[in-house]
Amino acid sequence: MHHHHLPCNRKPFTTIFSFFLLYLNLHKLQTIESRNPTQFTNNPTPDVSIPEIKLHLQRYGYLPQNNDVDDVSFVQALSRYQKNLGLPITGKPDPDTLSHILLPRCGFPDDVVDHKTAPFHTRKKYVYFPGRPRWTKDAPLNLTYAFSQDNLTPYLTPTEIRRVFRRAFAKWASVIPVSFVETEDYVDADIKIGFFAGDHGDGEPFDGVLGVLAHTFSPENGRLHLDKAETWAVDFDEEKSRVAVDLESVAVHEIGHVLGLGHSSVKDAAMYPTLKPRSKKVNLNVDDVVGVQSLYGTNPNFTLSSLLASETSTTNLADGSMMRPSEGIIYSTLTTVMAALCFLNW
Repeated sequence: MHHHHLPCNRKPFTTIFSFFLLYLNLHKLQTIESRNPTQFTNNPTPDVSIPEIKLHLQRYGYLPQNNDVDDVSFVQALSRYQKNLGLPITGKPDPDTLSHILLPRCGFPDDVVDHKTAPFHTRKKYVYFPGRPRWTKDAPLNLTYAFSQDNLTPYLTPTEIRRVFRRAFAKWASVIPVSFVETEDYVDADIKIGFFAGDHGDGEPFDGVLGVLAHTFSPENGRLHLDKAETWAVDFDEEKSRVAVDLESVAVHEIGHVLGLGHSSVKDAAMYPTLKPRSKKVNLNVDDVVGVQSLYGTNPNFTLSSLLASETSTTNLADGSMMRPSEGIIYSTLTTVMAALCFLNW
């Protein structure tokens, strides 16, 4: 694969890469889920029963869909869950694990994809759908997308929704040689976007407020469904609901699935499966970029400045405070981005 990047000579790369490794050491390394919004402002030990944990592990691919689960299988499944979400691997339902089980998340299972680790032992954790499917249209690859006019959300105008998805698609298009073009033809569009409630005919019913936020199907299916029951928001200053969900954050994540990426265990990656209410994670992380470029190649216009063109502020909460790294949603820093660019060119 040929990458087109600004040249990085060995000396600056060594320095930047050292900072990159330091960053990774400091910050250890597909549906979104919760019911009680107070758990995001208070931090008591979560109250989750063993049967509820087993149901969660079954829902996201870690256990078979039956009740005959022995203790050894349960511990192994819980350990895989902890590994896939970048948690301490204890094999026990500790507070960190229980908190993640209660978080809103993407509906796509975690434990059905083949892990792919990047070279240089940089702890990359991007993954693919089984069989590594991708869009295979003739180059240049142009994908159309359309919105179901019968399935929108009452919280946002069609103009706001279109603007959000335009930004979200642009983030992925900036790093790979793929163009996304909006069309009015929902039936024939490659990517079909809509807000649906409950059982909407695809075998994956939504579950109401929080819980599963959205789900997407692997290439070249193109269906991208969002839960209509959510309080979707584009501006937390205007939308005051404690359970408001940032549409752009979810859109960026689900488009990654549309392109063929599974869930990442890197907590600051766009493809990490969970997202707290009233939080934002709209920028691609190094892990997301390397993963999607391994499927489609590199956009020849991809540069440091194009990656930094997306929002670079740290995750904002409604009160303007910053989320701590331990809370699992961290934005890419300039050091990380520079290291990645040099890493791809090395």
